Amino acid sequence: MFKHFINLELKSFLRSASFGNKLVMKLFMAFFAIYFAVMIIALGSGVFYILQESGYKDPLLFINKYAFYWFLVHLLLRYLAQSIPVMSIRPLMILPIKKSSLVHFVLGKSAISFFNFLHAFFFIPFSIVLLVNGYSVSGVITWHLGMMALVFASNYLNILANKKDAILIPVALIVAALIASQYYKLFDITLYTQVFFDALYSSPAALGIVLLLLGILYYFAYYYFINNMYFDDKLATKQKTADGKEYAWLNKYGTLGTFLKNDIRLITRNKRSKNTVLTGFFFLFYGLLFFRQEIDSTGNVMQIFAGIFVSGGFLMNFGQFVPSWDSAYYKLLMSQNITYKDYLTSKWWLVVIATVISTVLASFYLYFGWQTYMAIVVGAIYNIGVNSHIVLWGGAYMKTPIDLNVGKNAFGNKQGFNIQNMLFAIPKLLVPIALYGLGYFISGPIAGYALVALAGIIGFAFRDKVFTIIEKTYKTEKYKTINAYAQNE
Repeated sequence: MFKHFINLELKSFLRSASFGNKLVMKLFMAFFAIYFAVMIIALGSGVFYILQESGYKDPLLFINKYAFYWFLVHLLLRYLAQSIPVMSIRPLMILPIKKSSLVHFVLGKSAISFFNFLHAFFFIPFSIVLLVNGYSVSGVITWHLGMMALVFASNYLNILANKKDAILIPVALIVAALIASQYYKLFDITLYTQVFFDALYSSPAALGIVLLLLGILYYFAYYYFINNMYFDDKLATKQKTADGKEYAWLNKYGTLGTFLKNDIRLITRNKRSKNTVLTGFFFLFYGLLFFRQEIDSTGNVMQIFAGIFVSGGFLMNFGQFVPSWDSAYYKLLMSQNITYKDYLTSKWWLVVIATVISTVLASFYLYFGWQTYMAIVVGAIYNIGVNSHIVLWGGAYMKTPIDLNVGKNAFGNKQGFNIQNMLFAIPKLLVPIALYGLGYFISGPIAGYALVALAGIIGFAFRDKVFTIIEKTYKTEKYKTINAYAQNE
């Protein structure tokens, strides 16, 4: 039966309307997967000796001390980034196939995730290094198996947590509070968690506890889906009562206001869009990787790169999936007495408003100096005048629908990807860096900021002409897009 499921998965991939895009995406992801795998293998092979040179007599104790934070951050990243396995389960439910076989296959498929094997690339070479350096063979084996069992347990915990929108922010706040309390020496939770991770090396009983936890999480994930696999239950698209928020203040803007209301409702009522916006919010802190109080931004062109991301988190995450957010009712939109210009203008204003809000929220970067915040302001101007148009233009070639029920249905998830959008990323990121570099080497940092801002102002000034080009592109691609959205992948 599992062989039959795998055959169906392969046919779904090969016969998809977006086969070319998916193939490129898989190759692109494979390249980065190999790159990260090599880097992590190198880390796992060398971290033991790096820690020894840093003065730690027993590197394993150091790893065990901070393993708790390792897994907490891993869970958060997994919650945000990992997709629940794709499977068209509804057509199979009317066939004489056991529900248990379907669920076991999907849960088993979820275990074959790069999130799981990524840890193996670290733990396997690290465990080999431990053996080479005289650690107990039985202890290393139980420790290694225990750590990997925790990784797989996090996979099924993520599947269960995927149903609970309210847990992400509290967990993130708890992690931040624990790190802060340890940094300021108020409370060190690693004094207690390290005991457990040390026990994985010294006691087989600890491994038994982890394996029991893995089995329990798999059990709950299995029976959750078994008990809710009905057309009229969790797998059905349910109509919910509206929350009563009419956003009447937008009515005065006519058609534009109507579209804006629909987008606001989409963001506030749907898990997929909520997570996308939340990811964009975290982009506010991206600049901390580049901005330092001791670094003078006059000589760092990469700070413009950071400024683009800090102010454009919403644009980069939500904007790049226009019009795929509306794929479920795109044919209905196209049959209405509306113009592409009205539709695109509403999306443009949405990303512009979000960019302005992000720029205001990023004002805490003034702590690093006015030139640092200037990079963010200039990046926002470029995002509004240039990148907002590029994102909408690239959306004309977005042919992969987005399943808005992904947050409710663990058996369905679709990702939007397109090779044209990869090409559109060049002017979004590289052009402002080149403009700043040109201005800096000609006259200095102020000239660099001026060139980037000038590009954004020119883009804004020619907005109507650019919109005409974008609208024409959408009309050209209209029926290809409708056909792609209409297919059940």
